[in-house]
Formats: sequence, C-alpha cells, structure tokens
Amino acid sequence: MDERLPSELADALRPGLPDLAEEIITAIGREVPEYRRPLEGPFGRGLRAGVERALGRFVDTLVDPAADDGAIREVYVELGRGEMRAGRSLDALLSAYRLGARIAWERSVHTGQAAGFDPDVLYRLASAIFSYIDRISAESVEGYAAEQSATLAERQRRRRALVRLLARDDAGAEEIRDLAQLAVWPRPATVAGLVTRTDDADRLASRLGGETIAVADQELALAFVPDPEAPGRHGELAAALDGAPAALGPTVPLERAAQSLARATAAFGIQERGVLPSASPLRTDEHLPDLLLHSDGALAADLAARALAPLAEVREGPRARLLETLRAWLDEPGQVTRVAERLHVHPQTVRYRMAQLRELFGTRLDDPDARFELALALRATAAAESPSTPG
Repeated sequence: MDERLPSELADALRPGLPDLAEEIITAIGREVPEYRRPLEGPFGRGLRAGVERALGRFVDTLVDPAADDGAIREVYVELGRGEMRAGRSLDALLSAYRLGARIAWERSVHTGQAAGFDPDVLYRLASAIFSYIDRISAESVEGYAAEQSATLAERQRRRRALVRLLARDDAGAEEIRDLAQLAVWPRPATVAGLVTRTDDADRLASRLGGETIAVADQELALAFVPDPEAPGRHGELAAALDGAPAALGPTVPLERAAQSLARATAAFGIQERGVLPSASPLRTDEHLPDLLLHSDGALAADLAARALAPLAEVREGPRARLLETLRAWLDEPGQVTRVAERLHVHPQTVRYRMAQLRELFGTRLDDPDARFELALALRATAAAESPSTPG
C-alpha cells in the first residue's frame, strides 16, 4: 500500500463503509450474470464477508500498511476455491471484484472531495484501490488453482481405484457405477483391457485419450480403453504407444472388463517372451490359438516334454530333422510327396525318417488324440525355440 496517502483519508472513508458494502453487493447481484440470484446461503454469506472485509482491510492499511491481516487473505483464497467447487470459471468473481473497485473508487472520490483532499491524493487513492483489487484477485486465483489441482488429483486417484475395481472378477455393477460417478468417468458400453510397460500410467492414459483410465502395477501399466472399435481408434492407440509393445484384450461389455484385461495381461507376458509379435498394440483376438497354447508356459513345457519323450535320447542334429519331418507329416498326413516338397528333400528321405519315427512313437502316430497332442507339443517347442516374430 502507498504509505504517502494521509491517514486522515482512512478516517474520512471508514464511516461510509457499511453503505458502500451494501451498494457493491446489490450491484454484483444485478450486473454479474452468474450472480443474478438471491445472495443467500453459504455463497451469499461468503460474498458479503468478502466485500466487507475487503473494504475494511483496505482502509486499515491506509493507516498502517503493516497491519494487513493474513487471516483475511484466506477469505479470498476460499472464494476462489468455492468457484472451482461450484464448477464455474473465475470470470464472474473477477468481474465482481472489478465492479466493486469501480464503485469504491467513485464513492471514495465523492467522500474525499467532501473532506477537502487534494485531487493528487484522490488519484493516488485510485491507484491504491485498483492495486488492492489486483492483489485479492491474485489470492482468489491462487485458491482456484489449488482447488483445481486437488480436484484433479482426487479424480486421478479415484480413476486409478476404478481400474483396480474393473480388474476384479467380482466387481458389482452398482459399485462400478458409484465409483465411476465419483471419478467423473462416463461409463462406456464397451471397453478393452490394455497392458504395456511404462513408469507413468497417468501419462499413458492421457496419451491414449478417449477417457482411457490406467493404473501402475509394479512395472506394468494396466488400462481400460473405452469404445476400442470406434473408427480410427486402433490407429490412435498405435500412435500413442509409439512402438512400445502392448497387448489389447477383446472388446467386451463393461461388466466383463476383468476378462479383457486378464487376456491382455496373459498375451503381453507371451509377447515379451518373443512368442507373439511385438505389435503395438497386439490384438489378442487375432492370436487365440497361441494364447491357448502358451498362456501357461510350464504347462506347455510339460506337454512338450511328455509328448516328445521318445526323441529325448536322439542326438541334436538328427532330432531336429525328425521333429521337422514329424510336424510336416502331422500337417499333411500320408502325403509323402508334399511333405518332401515342403522339406526340400527326396520322398525316400521322408519315408526313411518316418520309419525312424514309427520305431520311436509306435501306434501313437495312428491315434487321432495322440497326433493332436504331438501337434500341440511341436508348436509349443517351435515357439519356445524361435526368435521374436516381427511386429
């Protein structure tokens, strides 16, 4: 505050403050569209207190600039918070401040002139009034920003909780609805689970867009993508992931979200082992046989070890050739010529190898169930031994 203003000016202004406060409050209710309603209840009381304390605080600092009460500052910080909680911008409150400053200046000029103060003093009073309004405006902006930050943080916390709820098989529809409302998340008709690696799940959700929600789970990010079959959506997801390996579960109704995420999680694990393409994102629906075969790596290894046990004692080179021949023969049973063409060998070589295989496997090569088991075992072995497939 300008210390050069005479303290006598405060004495001249103070008697008129109650009427000035009432005039300002009436003008705000009349001229600020957002406040054209009865100024009653908590909002009306808060606004009235803000106007009265603003005027009293201003006049007090005319006498003693060091007498500024920090507790009064919280009034304007809280007014800013209140606007955020009410879902309004700060435009209305700042307009009310400017309107109050104009009325205060007009009435102060009349009072100052009547008290015999020089025009120079009144000009400096005007500067002090508008500087003061800038100050309390900044305090309300601070409150608004703080409340906005807290609201966003709480919304993110609730959205992360919502991801964990949707990932549960036993999540109830009512529980999902209530938490979605608290998280300000418009419940979509369909979702797909998405899994990738990232150190910032909130940033991932923002990049994926479309009201995607995500949570960090150790080094993974678990996400739910609303309406994943919308036109162009897959391209948007690929662009947001920017080549990072990820698995996208099937599109399901919201109540089956946990199933989609579980499949995406299983597929991502297989993808990281190099069995599935390093697509970004990998559509799990396009790789269901691989998922069925490799979702349990230990189970697949046990199957392969048991089904192919007759080859365990065969040396590595011959064993590889026999495995290659067995797979081709199982794919095209009895077709010696076609198997030979596929393996780029002479048909007689195929007959010779098949004779060896019959010695090892016996009648299992003629049993449909045993042949199916052998085919699964061979595919499990090939996937485990092969390098990652290009995405």
